[in-house]
Amino acid sequence: MADTTTDRILFRLKTRGPQVIAELGTAFGVTSEAVRQLLVKAEADGLVVYEDRREGRGRPKRFWRLSAAGHARFPDRHSDLTVSLLDAVVAEFGAEGLDRLIARREAEQRAAYRAATADAPSLSAKVARLAELRDREGYMAEWRAEDDGTLTLVENHCPVCAAATACRTLCRSELAIFRDVLGDGARVERTDHILAGARRCAYRVTPTGL
Repeated sequence: MADTTTDRILFRLKTRGPQVIAELGTAFGVTSEAVRQLLVKAEADGLVVYEDRREGRGRPKRFWRLSAAGHARFPDRHSDLTVSLLDAVVAEFGAEGLDRLIARREAEQRAAYRAATADAPSLSAKVARLAELRDREGYMAEWRAEDDGTLTLVENHCPVCAAATACRTLCRSELAIFRDVLGDGARVERTDHILAGARRCAYRVTPTGL
């Protein structure tokens, strides 16, 4: 049980953020003591850390979250090779050559996303399909409709984080693609950014006129 449940706990912390033991126990149908033992072991392995938060009266609650090593359990696809290739492009063709390469990648992604969302009957359907595409690409993407009428697109993981760290244009390109694919009927803002220290990337999609 330990290995399987530990992996599930790590995945939940990755996709849901900090959790208390009771929440994890309820989510996986195991006792709080069993969860505590798994978390203590994961802490000893350097995969999780905790912080005590005071929320109103009473004793502080202990929230568990992934450490840097825990996040690293969710791989950055071919990160060393990708960064080396980016460096090689700049060395061989200069910054302009890298810009052309990124522009080509952006055009290909934009075309693929447009084709996949072309027959979506509504903005929410477009966001849903976009989330599905990004999830397939390894971003652990999901979406939800908010009570205020906006939509939220969340990417709980960045499979190209090392490359994006080395080349920030990749992130700017991503936001531009989302805005283009969702069209004039929506405003798209990035509200959380992994490269800025957030645990995830998140986008607020506001229907035009809202």
